[in-house]
Amino acid sequence: MVKWLRDSKSGMWVVTIIRLYLGFEWFMDGWGKVTGGFSAKGFVAHAISSPVMDPHGAAAFPWYTPFLKAFVMPNMGFFSFMVAWGELLVGLGLLLGTLTTAAAFFGLLMNFAYIFAGTISVNPTYIILGFIILVAGYNAGKIGLDHWVVPFLRDKMPWLKRSVE
Repeated sequence: MVKWLRDSKSGMWVVTIIRLYLGFEWFMDGWGKVTGGFSAKGFVAHAISSPVMDPHGAAAFPWYTPFLKAFVMPNMGFFSFMVAWGELLVGLGLLLGTLTTAAAFFGLLMNFAYIFAGTISVNPTYIILGFIILVAGYNAGKIGLDHWVVPFLRDKMPWLKRSVE
């Protein structure tokens, strides 16, 4: 399955459809936040007051609530900005097929942050689709700007070149 996703033409088309769908969803979520005066304050306050619990009644992610209290809450303006613009840019990267694997990675990072905060919503679906895009690697962006961007970057930055095995 991995070889098919990474190397086949049919896999490229399937991953492109997944990438476009996920990119559209991220873009629209981000656009709504960027243009709508978004603040993550209420969301973060709820995540702090009602952390995710394990079956035994203990915090499932005991490190996450202190992180939200000590680092996120005091910098709420910055985090609200990063969430809104992060979602928008992840969506653009996936829609345009530009730095596709980086966009998928940062999308997954946000999905897991939302899961740690206790929001299920569409996050499991986005995680599965984002993981498929990551596994497909370069093949996920071949029908997109990565067709030109990745070879250019590999030419200009030798450490990005693929090793020949």
